[in-house]
Amino acid sequence: MNFKIETERLIMRPLEISDAAAFFAMDKNPNVHTYLWQKPVQEIDEVIKNIEMVQKQYDTNQIGRFATILKETGEFIGWTGIKFVNDHIENGKTNFYDYGYRLDEKFWNKRFASEATIAWLNYGFNQMNIDKINASTHSENVASNHILQKVGFSMIEEYLDKDEILWKWWELEHKSFK
Repeated sequence: MNFKIETERLIMRPLEISDAAAFFAMDKNPNVHTYLWQKPVQEIDEVIKNIEMVQKQYDTNQIGRFATILKETGEFIGWTGIKFVNDHIENGKTNFYDYGYRLDEKFWNKRFASEATIAWLNYGFNQMNIDKINASTHSENVASNHILQKVGFSMIEEYLDKDEILWKWWELEHKSFK
């Protein structure tokens, strides 16, 4: 993977092993996992394995989650991006493009998630020529549900995951994206 996406305040580039310490600091925070199965990471090796898995997705699918960096300071604020889901079934579906993000708590409520989301949707629809992008959110995650709705996603249905947690299934078609 050899490209990056830039916005006014952010740089989104492929994840690197050098991101592991900042990624670990974010992912061990229980607040970050409030709507993510309540399973913060315990060891940095878990994060390194995750980064290596994402790097394999870059090779296989030419896309994946990217490190999201604050231009002003060079800080890792989390990850954002589109991935091609073909390794598991989500809401009865596989072989689809999924948009997602996770930000470190100190970067919440600063419009970074919205800024990154719009940039990724532009890239997915206009550079990759994707017809439809999906996303899923915990049904009680008001902030993420609001962001997806604000940028144009439609909530298609709610579904229960394997742990009986209620999720929302979102969809945005290229023709509907402004």
